[in-house]
Amino acid sequence: MVEDEDQEKENLEGDQADGSKCEEGIETSVESNIGEHAQEAKPQDDDLLEDLISERDQLKDQLLRAMAETENMRRRTERELQSARKYGHTNFARDLVGAIDNLARAIAATGKSDAEESTFDEALQGLIKGIELSWTEIQAVIEKHGIKRIDPDGEKFDYNLHQAMFELPTDEHEPGLVVEVVQHGYLLHDRLLRPAMVGVSKAPDSPAKGVDAQA
Repeated sequence: MVEDEDQEKENLEGDQADGSKCEEGIETSVESNIGEHAQEAKPQDDDLLEDLISERDQLKDQLLRAMAETENMRRRTERELQSARKYGHTNFARDLVGAIDNLARAIAATGKSDAEESTFDEALQGLIKGIELSWTEIQAVIEKHGIKRIDPDGEKFDYNLHQAMFELPTDEHEPGLVVEVVQHGYLLHDRLLRPAMVGVSKAPDSPAKGVDAQA
């Protein structure tokens, strides 16, 4: 009987030992599985973070490009508006200067001496005075709107502003000076409306320019 009890006790202890070993095996297996899943999850998290950073950088770059393009467009629009305000009446100004020249010729045609002016009747003198006042007022108006007359008499010839109509051999002036203004030129701000047509001095011994008759 005692032997049976001892045998049962040994069997019970053996079962408990086997159970402990089984539990240890399960725990080891669970820990191993958790470790494997953790190792698999870590690379996936790193890849996701890299993707997010890359997407953020791309969006930031697109935003900066869009902002730069908007700023460039704003500046370009401002320049175009300024140019339109400054030069929008170019065609009108170019047509106007022709009429101004005709008025100047009319004033020049009335340039008489005091003795001759005394023979004019009162109506004609009034007409001349009115033309002169109109000329003065027109000059003030066109200057207000940026139209400037080019009167280069005695100045150095400038091909940007002047158009040479002829050369005049002379000892009185150094070569390359404007000695006669055939027609005045005009500027609209810094833009040329019409060049001044001028005669330019040259040295008397300069060879004449022309086409060889034997050519």
